Amino acid sequence: MTGDNFDLDAWLARIGHAGSRAPTLATLRALVAAHTAAIPFESLDVFLGRVPKLDLASLQQKIIADARGGYCYEQNMLFRAGLQALGYQTANLTARVVRGLAPDAERPVTHMVLRVDLPEGAFIVDVGYGNQTPTAPLAVAPGLEQATPHEVMRLLPVGEELTLQARLGETWQSMYRLSPQRTAVDGDYEVMNWFTATHPTSQFVINMIAARPGPDGLRYTLFNGMLSKRRAGELIERIALPDAATHEAVLRESLRLPLSAEDLAAAVAELSRRGNRGAMHPFFS
Repeated sequence: MTGDNFDLDAWLARIGHAGSRAPTLATLRALVAAHTAAIPFESLDVFLGRVPKLDLASLQQKIIADARGGYCYEQNMLFRAGLQALGYQTANLTARVVRGLAPDAERPVTHMVLRVDLPEGAFIVDVGYGNQTPTAPLAVAPGLEQATPHEVMRLLPVGEELTLQARLGETWQSMYRLSPQRTAVDGDYEVMNWFTATHPTSQFVINMIAARPGPDGLRYTLFNGMLSKRRAGELIERIALPDAATHEAVLRESLRLPLSAEDLAAAVAELSRRGNRGAMHPFFS
């Protein structure tokens, strides 16, 4: 997935990072903040019946050249290529999504996460977790409350694993559970990607989803024709998007996602066909 075919300059320009390229913790923090602010989470290809391609050429074409976003496998694989090009030591991890469930809930492995090893220790990096993407690297320090540009987060010990939790309002909400030492290969991600993009009950198959963290702790989420704005888990505003024109404006201005006219029309038509315009979800609404 990495190598001489990765255009480091193009990726850094795409995320707007003009600072240090030294593989340090400070640079890593800047890269995570820049990438998550510039590149939206989105699963519109999946909603339109397409299985995302995970080879490096396809990722660069879609996310860098075409200025699109992507979901976890796409985002974290591209980010990993950038980190390795800069000289970081990375490891592939997988996670079980337990959002809204008990920290130890039995769930399938469906999420991609990275571990970055630095002189300061190991850090969890994830630039592709929907509308709750961590906007800073998180030290693998069980129980430590860690500030990010958005929410305070922590890694809660659960047996030999760790559950990522975010403090939303006055409560801690579980996100996903992982083993920081159990590594994966890219073939694992290919299988997970196929399952996530094709299973008939997958949230990404059923729903139109895009999200981006904004400034001052704000998060934008587009879900089935509704734009929600939240800060620290608290709803600030929710706006209905009745047609393609309003979707286009929100995608461009709030989500920084310049979708083609053809894909926009297809997505809005698919939303109407499924009859789930305005349908809510406790974690995306």
